[in-house]
Amino acid sequence: MARIELRLAHSYKADPRQDSDYALLPLAMSFDDGGAYALLGPSGCGKTTMLNLISGLLRPSQGTVSFDGRDVTALSPQARNIAQVFQFPVIYDTMTVAENLAFPLKNRGLPAERIRQRVGRIAEMLELSGQLQQRAANLAADAKQKISLGRGLVREDVSAVLFDEPLTVIDPHLKWQLRRKLKQIHQELKLTLIYVTHDQVEALTFAEQTVVMSQGRAVQTGSADALFERPQHRFVGLFIGSPGMNFLPGRRAGEGIEVAGQGLALPPGPALPERFTLGVRPEYVELRGEAGPGALRATVRRVQDIGTFWLIGASVGEGGSEQLLKLRLPAGARPPAPGEAVWLQVLGPHTCFYGENEELLR
Repeated sequence: MARIELRLAHSYKADPRQDSDYALLPLAMSFDDGGAYALLGPSGCGKTTMLNLISGLLRPSQGTVSFDGRDVTALSPQARNIAQVFQFPVIYDTMTVAENLAFPLKNRGLPAERIRQRVGRIAEMLELSGQLQQRAANLAADAKQKISLGRGLVREDVSAVLFDEPLTVIDPHLKWQLRRKLKQIHQELKLTLIYVTHDQVEALTFAEQTVVMSQGRAVQTGSADALFERPQHRFVGLFIGSPGMNFLPGRRAGEGIEVAGQGLALPPGPALPERFTLGVRPEYVELRGEAGPGALRATVRRVQDIGTFWLIGASVGEGGSEQLLKLRLPAGARPPAPGEAVWLQVLGPHTCFYGENEELLR
């Protein structure tokens, strides 16, 4: 295992001149030895590029990759001692499950008894013990991907195990089982794991630290709680959560503030700039029966029964400046009817404020 440090940028163009020419903009990032990380973001944001730079499948166009302080930028994946699990299973169909799991260890010349013990342990963790003597060709796609995961995890001396969307081919009802297994395996083996996904549920349930990426940038790194409660960038607030954070334009107005054209009391805290954006998650918007110092007048536009909660969409503002504000109500609550006038509390301890650069002010 290793502490991994990136000080680099990468472009697939020979002469990058602007931000859009980079697959990965200049960054400085570290992954601690034994940590569980996720790289999360939409397609094309740079997460697979970062994974391939760590593994050695790509060499950065600028900067360095270091393992435990040693520059490994010019080294191959084999020399870096990296295990990588890809989106689709990479296994030998003609071999048994046991032979597939043992293959990386045999290549390194480990004693037969040690190989048998290690294969048995990983097979038990992945619930493959009863299939060890079966040919891989006869197994379902989810079992084949378990073998692929096992081949990545079976080596004890590996610097890191890298996962590139490994659950894509797995049926949805089996994904939660494998995520749980990976988390258990990490807790037991303490391997350095880095997991690429565009699925926030996968990332936030698996990783101790999630790196949220957008357009070649690592926008924020943090725990699931930190990313949800204090998004450091508007993109994180919108991307994390279902639905994402509400954003409303605001400005200072006399002794208070104006949000979506309505006056509100100035919330305590550091001074706000002349213009800002208020951010509040649907979970923290409160339905009020009357006006209050932190509440906006709104008109209910739609009511959706999601099963475990009600999702309400209400418009604030007037005319062409109307905006839809989303809020969640518990399943047992009585939802307002479409067309009903309501008051929505948007100021509170969970409210965030963002500047013109879309970064968190407070």
